[in-house]
Amino acid sequence: MADKPIVLSIGEILWDMLPTGKRAGGAPVNFSYHAAKNGAEGYAISAVGEDQLGRELEEAVHQAGVNALLQHNQWPTSTVEVQLTEGIPEYIFKENVAWDHVELTDRLTDLASRADAVCYGTLGMRSEQSRATFEELLRRTRPDAMRFFDINLRGAYYSKALIEELLGMATMFKLNDEELVILRDMFDISGDTDAEVCDWFMKRYHLDTVVLTAGSAYSTIYLSDGETSRLQTPKVTVADTVGAGDAFSGTFAINRLMGASLNQAHRAAVNTAAFVCTQEGAWPQYPARMHDYLADQGR
Repeated sequence: MADKPIVLSIGEILWDMLPTGKRAGGAPVNFSYHAAKNGAEGYAISAVGEDQLGRELEEAVHQAGVNALLQHNQWPTSTVEVQLTEGIPEYIFKENVAWDHVELTDRLTDLASRADAVCYGTLGMRSEQSRATFEELLRRTRPDAMRFFDINLRGAYYSKALIEELLGMATMFKLNDEELVILRDMFDISGDTDAEVCDWFMKRYHLDTVVLTAGSAYSTIYLSDGETSRLQTPKVTVADTVGAGDAFSGTFAINRLMGASLNQAHRAAVNTAAFVCTQEGAWPQYPARMHDYLADQGR
């Protein structure tokens, strides 16, 4: 592994149209943003349209410090209406946008072959073209690369068949408590407890890690060797929760790649997500003394 692990995110990039204005986001690029802030060489692979929103989005990514490999095509740049209820977002996605049409290129396959980690979800796979591209990139990764499946169920853009295929490519699987209920029914899992359901996925799909988050309550991480970490979510004043789960994922993944223990990586992930909840939008500027902030939250 290089001095800075190479971390890719593949999928959607978009404008979150918040009540306070538009904010750059998209779960995979949020992941790379926070992985980069925590020490990765992070790349976001997606597409924008040849329009004003696309130019502005590309500039926002650049200003945030994310290395983005953004293709340009004739389709419109993605916007998502975000409705906040007590700080909790609901998303309304437009279809047939630029990131639904990502093409496979030699540059992308070369980068995938050198990646230490790749993050992906179900939403970015909703179109045939981007799904074929992204799945080929996953197949090009090294056998020892981390393949982080952050499921992120949105609207009707998922199916059991898609989830099974993406689980089969994963080494790590992240879901939240609401998604766990959906998947328990979808896969007809008989386990009564969260731990039993997570263990079912771990064994069925030969995963090394399953991450379960439960919003403002707690999160639990299970390893295939039986080690478990459970932490309560810090209590903070919430501005909005947009991108908090992705901040958790990106921080946890890079900390594990860089050799942190399960508990150390989990604590960093929980505290970074808590910080993001105190800010507006998915890409907040980190405070100059972020380490001190995280230490305070961990007390």
